[in-house]
Amino acid sequence: MASAMLKRSSCSGMKSMVGGLRIVASRAFSSVSVGTDLVSTVPDVSLQKARSWDEGVSSKFSTTPVKELFKDKKVVIFGLPGAFTGVCSAQHVPSYKNNIDKFKAKGIDSVICVSVNDPYVMNGWAEKLQAKDAIEFYGDFDGSFHKSLNLDKDLSAALLGHRSQRWSAYVEDGKVKVLNVETVPSEFKVSGGEVILGQI
Repeated sequence: MASAMLKRSSCSGMKSMVGGLRIVASRAFSSVSVGTDLVSTVPDVSLQKARSWDEGVSSKFSTTPVKELFKDKKVVIFGLPGAFTGVCSAQHVPSYKNNIDKFKAKGIDSVICVSVNDPYVMNGWAEKLQAKDAIEFYGDFDGSFHKSLNLDKDLSAALLGHRSQRWSAYVEDGKVKVLNVETVPSEFKVSGGEVILGQI
């Protein structure tokens, strides 16, 4: 079931309040949709796996082509505006971490978090959240992945610059089967992991 939210908000600016995500069928904000082949849509885009600086040096600053993340795999991927942002740290990433066994029981090969950050910040964030064993973290250091999918967002008002919208997808062999673009008003509570679990 493809879905999108009607209003937009950044992780850092949201307040945690009682409520749930409101999902509607409109898909007006991004070019990616259910049925999109991510590998064909972003064939030349690579992401940077979360790592320490020394790991980056020893790997010669290697990147991971998008096709390697999705080929012959069942993947849950979610994007966030920025590492260490408030609600994303307190609720969004933990909602995936806390449900990792349920994802595995559904045959999911990997759960991936991607944000417009460098891989070193993503590594520090993953370690701070103690989520590195459950979730794969990737940096989209220049935002090219999100821009290619029209999932980018200008968050200069929150001093974040150009980042990503908050979104999630279930992808089989590169093809999007479920898509949520969360653009929730501040009165709603983030519950991303539960939302995507209910749709796959």
